[in-house]
Amino acid sequence: MESNHGEWTKNKKINCMRSLKLLLVSLAILVSHNFTMGQSSKESKKSKNPVKSALNGFKFRSIGPAFMSGRIADIAIDPENENVWYVAVGSGGVWKTENAGTTWKPLTDNMPFYSTGCITIDPHNNSSIWLGTGENVGGRHVGIGHGIYHSNDGGKSWKDKGLKKSEHISKIIVHPDDSNTVWVASQGPLWSPGGERGLFKTTDGGKTWKNTLEINEWTGVTDLVIDPTNPDILYAASWQRHRNVAALIGGGPGTSLYKSVNGGDSWSKIDKGLPGSNKGKIGLAISPMQPNVLYAAVELDKRAGAVYRSENSGGSWSKMSDTVSGGTGPHYYQELVASPHVFDKIYLMNVRVLVSDNGGKTFYTMTERKKHSDNHSLTFKANDPNYMLIGTDGGIYESFDDSASWKFVGNLPLTQFYKLAVDDAEPFYNIYGGTQDNNTQGGPSRTFKRSGISNADWYVVLGGDGHQPATEPGNPDIIYAQSQQGYINRIDMTNGEAVSVRPQEGIDEPYERFNWDAPILVSYHDPKRLYFGTQRVWRSENRGDSWTAISGDLTKDEERLALPIMGRTQSFDNAWDVYAMSTYNTVTSLSESRIDENILYAGTDDGIIQYTKDGGANWSKMTVDNLPNTPSSAFVNDIKADLHDTETAYVLLDNHKFGDYKPYIFKTTNGGKKWTSISEGIPDGTLLWRIVQDHVNPNLLFLGTEYGVYVSLNQGEKWHKFSNGLPTIPVRDMAIQKRENDLVLATFGRSFYILDDYSALRDLSEETLSKDGVIFKPRKALQFNQIPGGTSSDGGQTYYARNPQYGASITYFVKDAPSSMKSKRIKSEKGAKDSDIPFPGWEALDKENSEQKNQVILVVKDKAGEIITKISGPLKKGLSRVNWNLTSSMPTTINASRRSRGWRGYGGITRQVDPGAYDLFLNTRVDGVVTKIAGPVELQVEKIRSGTLANPKKDEHDQYYKNLADFSSVVNSYQHKFEKANTRVSTYQRMLMQITTNIPEASKSVYELTETMSMLERRVGGSDAKAEVGEKDFLTISDRLSTARGGWYPNSYGPTMQHMQSFDIAKEMFNRVKPEMDAYFEKVKKVGKILEEAGAPIVLD
Repeated sequence: MESNHGEWTKNKKINCMRSLKLLLVSLAILVSHNFTMGQSSKESKKSKNPVKSALNGFKFRSIGPAFMSGRIADIAIDPENENVWYVAVGSGGVWKTENAGTTWKPLTDNMPFYSTGCITIDPHNNSSIWLGTGENVGGRHVGIGHGIYHSNDGGKSWKDKGLKKSEHISKIIVHPDDSNTVWVASQGPLWSPGGERGLFKTTDGGKTWKNTLEINEWTGVTDLVIDPTNPDILYAASWQRHRNVAALIGGGPGTSLYKSVNGGDSWSKIDKGLPGSNKGKIGLAISPMQPNVLYAAVELDKRAGAVYRSENSGGSWSKMSDTVSGGTGPHYYQELVASPHVFDKIYLMNVRVLVSDNGGKTFYTMTERKKHSDNHSLTFKANDPNYMLIGTDGGIYESFDDSASWKFVGNLPLTQFYKLAVDDAEPFYNIYGGTQDNNTQGGPSRTFKRSGISNADWYVVLGGDGHQPATEPGNPDIIYAQSQQGYINRIDMTNGEAVSVRPQEGIDEPYERFNWDAPILVSYHDPKRLYFGTQRVWRSENRGDSWTAISGDLTKDEERLALPIMGRTQSFDNAWDVYAMSTYNTVTSLSESRIDENILYAGTDDGIIQYTKDGGANWSKMTVDNLPNTPSSAFVNDIKADLHDTETAYVLLDNHKFGDYKPYIFKTTNGGKKWTSISEGIPDGTLLWRIVQDHVNPNLLFLGTEYGVYVSLNQGEKWHKFSNGLPTIPVRDMAIQKRENDLVLATFGRSFYILDDYSALRDLSEETLSKDGVIFKPRKALQFNQIPGGTSSDGGQTYYARNPQYGASITYFVKDAPSSMKSKRIKSEKGAKDSDIPFPGWEALDKENSEQKNQVILVVKDKAGEIITKISGPLKKGLSRVNWNLTSSMPTTINASRRSRGWRGYGGITRQVDPGAYDLFLNTRVDGVVTKIAGPVELQVEKIRSGTLANPKKDEHDQYYKNLADFSSVVNSYQHKFEKANTRVSTYQRMLMQITTNIPEASKSVYELTETMSMLERRVGGSDAKAEVGEKDFLTISDRLSTARGGWYPNSYGPTMQHMQSFDIAKEMFNRVKPEMDAYFEKVKKVGKILEEAGAPIVLD
């Protein structure tokens, strides 16, 4: 849980063994390990509520993965520097690379939107970037946008340019001769009529907009192209469509093609030669070589379609072929791209790209070996006909050989996770998530590697669109994963085998209706018991080998084609896209009481809450319009039985597929008889996806929303934004790993995030924070040796996500911290506003500069009360987190001055602490006065990953380390004296020119002394001549001591007999040279007196 106040990384550690207690007290060495302060946000600085401020001390950690990336909406290559790309992600914001994908920066993490549809570089100014939010597809999972934005500095900052009700922007074109003139194709809302849809034009850089092509309340503009030789000529494709939770109509009479010859001020239809039936989504392209040639890929009734071509600037159209995008439907693809290098070569975005070399007469499937399917954007370089940059549901790919092969950009963590599950594997648990079009993926929450979590640590457990997975408590070898519409599998992780366990209806029963994301539940009471939802609830007592329905149809069981859409009920012959619809009238959420196995809740996509208190024998029904101010159409996103009380439950409703973005969250405390809204603190327009409750403190709730995470400390009475470390992104699912107290997030577009050890939240209250200081009980610290992992030469493009910091993560709170004199003055000067600011005076400024910094000191003691280490850092008010690396250090002396050859100084003998219990104390040091403000709080340290071999010398290690530390202190002391003596000898040589008497004796004494110095340097450091050319020489005392410490790498095995022998040799070598050094030191003093008597100046050390 780090924040941008930075880390203090000085590593001066103290080990207070009993035999060294007096020495350590006298040294009073403090240790500064890794502190991380939690006061990073403006909100915390402004807030007077200590609880609200403290919440900002927690920070989420991104763990990826990026190995399958996520859906790309648009890519723009800077024509002035083709290494610079801007990428609009369907659900994940805007990203920029300045080195052709080697490294990336997210540009919109703190903006109010996450869904982006198109991005355009101003042809006059490559720092001027226009962004349209809300991607232009008709999918069930599409995110809404918040208008159009502009950047003048290459994406570093953004300005809101309006069109807030557009929701889905398709295309932006900047006038080639006038940067203030911009055209925007707005498709408009998918889920509702109206909004800002049509063709919008500005001539003042986005200050004002005019809709010049307004068709009807269901129709927007889906594509737009400009004549490269005449900017007054533009062509637009309109699209009439509407989707709701039950159905999709992907076309209508509003769909057509239009042309403007006056810069978009007015438009006329150009539909001669096009079919008169209802048309769906149209992809439009213009030939860069011959702008009078246009191409249109037109969706027709019942998912049919055709490609049309015009040779007369849209005056008439000729049908070329019956080609249309397939897969989930044209609503999801249908972008048409004309090659800038080959005339009449066009590309139709599709599951697999369709290519025509003859203007659309015939098409073939582009080679896409080792590449993701579902293509949405295609970008070329101006002067390289073999280069292609393509955006897919699985990220970005490059081809350098005209699609013969593809290179994956594997460092963008953009995966859209619907749902997740965590297991209880040891020592590190695993996370599994179902994704949009990227399978069900699994991987570790952390690794043993210093480098972190790499793409290679992740794996696919099941294909297809992944959806809700589940794990078996106590048995990480069994997981459940499913593809869309309930194709559930049980997977044995020991061999990777998947067994289908999807329940089926019996003979003569109605067909089973599975939601696109069907709910699965593993029972609290028996890990072999499963629940699964269709239109009814199923139960299995044998991990899915067989199923029994424990309910009838719990839904409204409607005919969805008879329900209103696009303002009324529609003809069967209208532009329905049944294949693209999710199955309707299904169970979407299930919950079981942790206390009573007979209590179950079920929620449906058609607005029904059902519950049973007798294991499914009888069900009680309530439609959601019986809840306060709730429409009957609301979808049950989540329903949860309280973990601590059988009468309490929570439900989250979602009505966004009817254009309603309000947050609906309710709570019952009497078993479902009455429900109360608990939405205080959640902004309007915030969809709610998932609620989870802490398994220890019933008042602690977490809420996953369309725009991050919220937390409640009082069981939903009040919610607080809790998203430090998160970009603006939907959090569609959350899970708590109970052993580690981790909150794990499945984001829809930025992969997984973890809040490591949130347990301090359980005790967060105004009462707790009224104390001078608090140390929150930390989780058990795992002690092991980190391994390198990866290489240091795998290139800048290699993706790694961070592990949590190694060691013990300790959260503490400080109520008050005095401000420095300088900060007080600056604050006072800021308050002066336009008034004169008096000069503080030189004396005051000198006091500011010499003011000593106050400190906070965390003290770690063993159970005998001996100090193991101290960790210090700047004293700051609020909640902070510090990390202890589970080592102690036995201090030695150290010389900070220049070292002679052969000597190597050390700051102490560092070793791993013993496993067991330790006590933590929190002190402050203010104006030199140390005050204890919290503690003791116990910390458990557990050693994991013990080696195969046991060190036979282990029992001798404690005394050995003490002896090594003592001896190192002696050696370092002699090093210091030797260097001081050598410095004097060098000074004596210069002084010979200044003496006036006894010159022969003085000169000879200095000569002999210099010879002795050189001899001793060779004795302790080896041959200077050999060192000059890099020739090998004998092992010095310092070399022997380095080996004696246990080698170069820390380990749990400890010093071997060889290491101990090296220590003995070091002592022997030192004992041999020590008498000669002592004699040398005396001789240095003697020669100094001779020189002084001969008239030389006094030497000052």
